[in-house]
Amino acid sequence: MDKGKVFFVTGGAGFIGSALTRYLIENTDCKVVNFDKLTYAGNLESLSSIQSSKRYHFVKGDICDQDKLSELFSKYQPDYIMHLAAESHVDRSIDGPAAFIETNIVGTYTLLEATRSYWNTLSDGKKQKFRFHHISTDEVYGDLEGTDDLFTETTSYEPSSPYSASKASSDHLVRAWLRTYGLPTIVTNCSNNYGPYHFPEKLIPLMILNALDGKSLPVYGNGMQIRDWLFVEDHARALYKVVTEGIVGETYNIGGHNEKANIDVVNIICSLLEELVPNKPEGVNQYLDLITYVKDRPGHDVRYAIDASKIERELGWKPEETFESGIRKTVEWYLDNKQWWSRVLDGSYAGERLGVSSESDVIEKAIR
Repeated sequence: MDKGKVFFVTGGAGFIGSALTRYLIENTDCKVVNFDKLTYAGNLESLSSIQSSKRYHFVKGDICDQDKLSELFSKYQPDYIMHLAAESHVDRSIDGPAAFIETNIVGTYTLLEATRSYWNTLSDGKKQKFRFHHISTDEVYGDLEGTDDLFTETTSYEPSSPYSASKASSDHLVRAWLRTYGLPTIVTNCSNNYGPYHFPEKLIPLMILNALDGKSLPVYGNGMQIRDWLFVEDHARALYKVVTEGIVGETYNIGGHNEKANIDVVNIICSLLEELVPNKPEGVNQYLDLITYVKDRPGHDVRYAIDASKIERELGWKPEETFESGIRKTVEWYLDNKQWWSRVLDGSYAGERLGVSSESDVIEKAIR
């Protein structure tokens, strides 16, 4: 069913986008157009395993450029548009919200309008099969105070940060374009992703790489913020399932069934490193000694937890990885792929395009 189908992926050089792009090329017969602005978190080296495929095409560009989008839609005639391009780092949204408004809200609007114009040119048969899949986050729901409550697809939106507010806005735009214009859209909201090729400002890779270097492991507040962790390759499988089998107008929550407090995640990473890298940096007795509690960030959500029963019930998807299996794979990947992350840390992966020149420009804080 995939042969000849064209997937247009925005943000395909990012963490989740690159995992999805690799999955599509490696597991289907489809064609993939990766449209990415290559901001600091976009890394084409995450796609080195599939870049020589004749079914893969990369185009550098901005989702705020409607003319460029329209040109590419006309050229490649996509069957599916999967929208992952977004500013996504909460701390960065607190320090500089403007970029989040521009990319996540204005960019989504621009992409929707370019898509609507393209969709209206399609034959009736292709128009009916076309899908616009908007990939969002569970952070739009705010947080959960209780220990048993879960986010469902009908949970009301209560975003806490500029990032989550901008993603909530984009979700509303996507649903409005379905109701007002009939554009066949689907929305997914996912929990915290982790796995290979994760940009080192995020909690899990930051802890791994800081520990290997004998640096402090900064944990916000008391570290008891709870997140539901989803292995990124499980997420990629879910996204493909939704865009090809999901029902227009539906929302699907995608979670890993793996609730963990941040401090527990850090402890597990330290334990794995004790096993896998017993020769520690000079002056480090045990990796746990590197944990440092730092001032909590403004508006920090207490708990996220997703009820992913709908996607399992209706589409037959559930995660293959437990947190224990996924975090081991993740730690082992970072140990085996120093060239990838060292080029991120020193900024060389970006060349001249970003103005990222030192490790301090790239990673400072743990997030979420």
